[in-house]
Parts: sequence; C-alpha cells; structure tokens
Amino acid sequence: MVEGLELSKAGAVLEYGPGTGVFTKYIRREMNPHSKFAAIEINPRFAEIFKARHPQVRLFQDSVANVRAICDSAGISSVDCIVSGLPWAAFSESMQLKFLDETMRVLKPEGRFVTFAYVHGCVLPPGKSFACLLPKYFTSVSKSSIVWLNIPPAFVYRCRR
Repeated sequence: MVEGLELSKAGAVLEYGPGTGVFTKYIRREMNPHSKFAAIEINPRFAEIFKARHPQVRLFQDSVANVRAICDSAGISSVDCIVSGLPWAAFSESMQLKFLDETMRVLKPEGRFVTFAYVHGCVLPPGKSFACLLPKYFTSVSKSSIVWLNIPPAFVYRCRR
C-alpha cells in the first residue's frame, strides 16, 4: 500500500478508514517524523482498538465526508498523500462521489491517493462505479497486480491528482 508514495517527502498525510491500524505502522515508518499525520475512522470499536495500538496518532472518529473540517481542526491546509482503507465497493455511487469530492478539497495538486479493492468486489455495481470514477478525479490511475495470497485476493489502486 505505501510502496512508491514517497511518504518521506510528504508534509501531511491522511489515513482514511484505518480500522485497527494495519497499514498505520507502515505509513509512520516511511513518513518524515516532522510531517503531520491524522487518521479518520467512523467505527467506534475500530477507533477504540486503533487508539490503543497507535496512541501517538491523531484519530478523528468521524466520516471522511467531513475531511475539510477535520484537516482545519488538525492544522492541515492540504495533504500530499491519502492512504485509504475504506470499503469503496460497499458504498453507493452517491457516497463515493461525496467522499471523492471532499478528497479533492484537501489533496494537493500532484497529491497521491492509494486504496485497495478486493477482486470479488470489482464485479459488483459499486465496485465498477468506483473504478470508473477514479479517472474522472485523478490524472493518473494504475492498479497493482492481484495479491492472491491476501484473503480475499486484492489489488491496489494508485492515483495521482
């Protein structure tokens, strides 16, 4: 997920939907220690586990629909990179549009957005919708090869604004 993101050069990074924080340690390991970093998790149970595992990370228990206000609260004017663990194929197209619109309000020009998708989710209408929306928001969209050892199999979308 964090491969090629150049997190060491980022001034500000967000993590959408970190869940219990599986990717967080990798993000923090690659980041410049002086960079701003915040996570947004709406699920109260996941947020509780995340806080216990990563007490040093600023966590907002909120929706990414409020990312502009969250960034303002965290003193972040714009972000270089967003690492997303959101289940995009579980969202309606209107929710996907809302979250992507709000993402564009905080992501810098040339900023990077990375997320993953499960292979089985790509055949569902919301998964197809998300794949079609990405090129409308980003100048560059690529997909990694499928990680078959992941259960369920998944791949990574790498996008640049």
